[in-house]
Amino acid sequence: MSDDEADPELLALLRKSLGLGAEAANPGAAETKVLENAQYVFDNAIHVALDPMKTKAAAETIWHQMQKKQYSTHSWSEHALHPKTKDESTVDFIFTMDLLNFCFWSAETEEKRFAIEYRGSRWTGYLSLVAALQRALDENIAITSPEFWINEEECTKELFKHVFRSATDEEMPLLHERLECLREAGRVLCNDFDGSFTNCIYNANYSAAALVNLLAERFPCFRDEAVFQGRRVRLYKRAQILVADLWACFNGEDYGEFHDIDKITMFADYRIPQMLHYLGCLMYSPPLDTHIRKHKDIPTGSTWEIELRATSIWCVELIRREIERQHPEVKSVPATPHSRPLSNGHNHSCGVSGFREHSDNPSQNGNGCHADTQQNGHSPKEPEHNGVNKSSGTGTGINAILIDFFLYDTIKEIEQNGQETIPHHRTRSIWY
Repeated sequence: MSDDEADPELLALLRKSLGLGAEAANPGAAETKVLENAQYVFDNAIHVALDPMKTKAAAETIWHQMQKKQYSTHSWSEHALHPKTKDESTVDFIFTMDLLNFCFWSAETEEKRFAIEYRGSRWTGYLSLVAALQRALDENIAITSPEFWINEEECTKELFKHVFRSATDEEMPLLHERLECLREAGRVLCNDFDGSFTNCIYNANYSAAALVNLLAERFPCFRDEAVFQGRRVRLYKRAQILVADLWACFNGEDYGEFHDIDKITMFADYRIPQMLHYLGCLMYSPPLDTHIRKHKDIPTGSTWEIELRATSIWCVELIRREIERQHPEVKSVPATPHSRPLSNGHNHSCGVSGFREHSDNPSQNGNGCHADTQQNGHSPKEPEHNGVNKSSGTGTGINAILIDFFLYDTIKEIEQNGQETIPHHRTRSIWY
C-alpha cells in the first residue's frame, strides 16, 4: 500500500463509528472473532495441546452432570451481595464490577490473603470486590458513578484505598491499575455516551457480539488482545463476562436481552485451563507443566499464556459441539439465563465424584482461571453453585457460558477439597 492510499482497516473503523458500516446497520451480524482467533492459536500451539478422546469423554461427563442437576433459570440477584433491583443502577453496578473484575489470586495463605470484612463475613476473591463495592455504597461513596471516577478531587487515591481496605495486611492486587481503569472508562462514558453505560447497550441493539466489540474498541481496558506468531488475537474475557452477567442478571430480558448470546465464548482465565487439564483435555509441554507446578509467574502476553487461554476457549467450543452432536435435542432448546458461580464451599450443584464416575480417570492425568471466588465466615444461605437449583424443568440448551460456569464451579470445589492435580497458572494482568 502506497502512502497515498487510505488504510482499509482505518476506513472501516471510521465508517463504523459514523454508523455507515454493515455492523452498525445490522448489529446482529457482528462477530467478535474470539473463537476464530482461539482456533488459530490452537492450530499453531506447541506448549498446549488437546487430547481428542478425553475431550469427547469430558463432553459426555459435563452433559450428564448438567442434566443430573437439572440446570434451570435462577435469579442472579439472589446472592446476598448482588443488587436486588433490576434497573439502570444495577447496570451501573455490573459495569463497575466487571471493569474491576481481574486478578484476585494471592501467593499468601488463605488467612493472610486480601479480604473484605462486610456484613459479618470475610470475603475473598471475586466476592471481595462485590463486597467492597456494596460497602462503599453503604458509606454513600458514589463508586459506581463515572462522573465520580473522573473527579480526581473527590475520587482520590486515598479514598480509593479506603474503598478497598483489607481485613488483612495484604493490599488488593493491582490497586493502581484498577483506579486507572475507572478513570479511563469514566472519561469514555462521559465524553461519548452521556455518562451512562446503558447507552452502550442501546448502541449494540440487542447484539452480544456488537457490545463486546464496542467495549473492546472504545474502552482500552477491555481490549484484551495479544500478538501470537505475528498475528493479533482477541481473547476479550472481561468484555464477554460483562455481557454474560447482564444476560444472567436480567434473565435475558431488558438490559440483558441479546439475540446472539451464543456467540459469547468461554471466559479465558486461570481456572478453566486448570479444570480442563484435570479432565485430561489439555496437555502441557514439560517446561510449562514444571513452571506452573513451581508456582512461577507467567508473563502476560507471553506465548505460554496465550496458548493456555486460547486453547481453553477452543476446547470448550469442541465440548459444546460434541454435546450437540451426541444430544441434538439441545439445539431446539434456548440456553437458559444463568448466574455466575457464587459459592462459599457449600451447596455445590455438581460433585467431584460425578467426574470420577463418568470420565476416564482424569485424576491420573495429574499434569493438570473468572476471578477467584471464595467466602469465609458465616453468612445467609447462598443459592446453589452457579445459581443452579433443582427443578422439574425439561432441560436447557447449551452454550459456552453455561459450560464455563459449570467447569469453574467444579474446579473450585475440587480445589477446596484438596483434590486438584495442578495449580492454576499465575499471571498478574488486568485482563482476567
